[in-house]
Amino acid sequence: MTGILLKDYLIELLNDLDSIEQHPKYHPEGDALFHSLQVFQLSLIKTDDPIIWAAALFHDVGKAINSAQHDDIGSKMLEGVLHPRIIWLIKHHLNLMKHNKKTIQKYANQDRLKDLQLLRKLDETGRDPFAQVMSVNQAINLIMQHKDRIKHIDN
Repeated sequence: MTGILLKDYLIELLNDLDSIEQHPKYHPEGDALFHSLQVFQLSLIKTDDPIIWAAALFHDVGKAINSAQHDDIGSKMLEGVLHPRIIWLIKHHLNLMKHNKKTIQKYANQDRLKDLQLLRKLDETGRDPFAQVMSVNQAINLIMQHKDRIKHIDN
C-alpha cells in the first residue's frame, strides 16, 4: 500500500468512529473518535515510540463495526497494513481489563507486557469530556512522519 493509500485508509478508519457513541458510564467523553484522539495525544506525552502512538490512535477502530468485538475486528482491519506489533497491541488491548492476572503471568518479563500496560493506562485516561484534541488529519500527519516504522514490512 503506497503512502497516499495508507494515509487515506487510516483517515477513513478514524472518521468512521465519528458519532459512534459509547456507554457514558465507561466513556463520559463521548464518541469513539474523540476518545481515540485523546488516547493518541496522551501517548505522545508518555512515549516517543510511534508503534505505541499508532496502537493508541487505532485501538478502537473496530467499534465502527461492532463494539463488543472491536479488539478482534480492529486488528483484522489493520492486519497486513500496520506493523505486527501494532496489530498485536490492538488485538490484546482489553486483556488486562478482562484477564489481568492471566495476562500478566503469560507475558511476564516481556516488553509486550509493558507496552500493553501503557496502552491500557492511556485507554483508561482518555476519558475527559472537556479535553482539547487535534484533528484526524493532524494525528495522521504525525503518524505518517514515521510510516517506515509503523507500516507492515511487506507493503
